Amino acid sequence: MPNIRPVSDLRSYNEVLRDVAAGEPVFLTKNGRGRYALMDIADYEKAQATIRLLSQLAVGEKSGREDGWLSIEEIEAALGV
Repeated sequence: MPNIRPVSDLRSYNEVLRDVAAGEPVFLTKNGRGRYALMDIADYEKAQATIRLLSQLAVGEKSGREDGWLSIEEIEAALGV
């Protein structure tokens, strides 16, 4: 179950930070609506790495669509396999 708390709970931020764990972010609301998410640094770094990977995959896909795809033989030749 998600941990949702009002942003006013940050007045006692130690309690809020105690609830943050790997895989278990704390979502903060402002005026009854979701506004912020506090997450473990390992989760943040994993999310950023995923974003970078997906961005590079999108660049590769665009290149393949525009310039054409390589055959398996061309890839093996380039890798020396």
